[in-house]
Amino acid sequence: WGRIQLHSAAALFYYVKGGRTQQLIHNLKYKNKREVGIYLGELYGKQLIQSLDFSNIDYIIPIPLHPKKERKRGFNQSDLFAKGLSETMQIPWIKDGLLKILNTKTQTQKTRLERLANVEKAFMVNPNVSLENKHLLVVDDVLTTGATLEAAAIHLLKVPGVKVSFATIAIAKH
Repeated sequence: WGRIQLHSAAALFYYVKGGRTQQLIHNLKYKNKREVGIYLGELYGKQLIQSLDFSNIDYIIPIPLHPKKERKRGFNQSDLFAKGLSETMQIPWIKDGLLKILNTKTQTQKTRLERLANVEKAFMVNPNVSLENKHLLVVDDVLTTGATLEAAAIHLLKVPGVKVSFATIAIAKH
């Protein structure tokens, strides 16, 4: 909060190292349990549609992976979460509304400033997608320092009339 103009932000769970949420996300990302991402999106979508802060979302935009990383993993976990949210909230999701143009190094083990530097130029808005005057729900798996979501929002907020809200599967508990 305070670094970018943000409409709303929410997370389904707290992420605690060694906890159940970490196990869920680990199964999703590294054990190919894609259904976990969709299910969590559906579960959270049922809650978010009851909130006035998320009642006027136009599109759901997942944080993208770089194409090389997505090919290697076979899927984007944030896209699966977005799909589940879309199904229960009845809001279209745009898989390629935001593009990751730099293949950045992993954010784990980096400080907040290192994370920001790592991703600040990593994204661009897809010029083939019309987002003007839209309220966008940008989604990711885990919010740790907020660097990735902030970097994405900086680019999205350059589009005239755009409002940005965030939703994540989890937020790291410090």
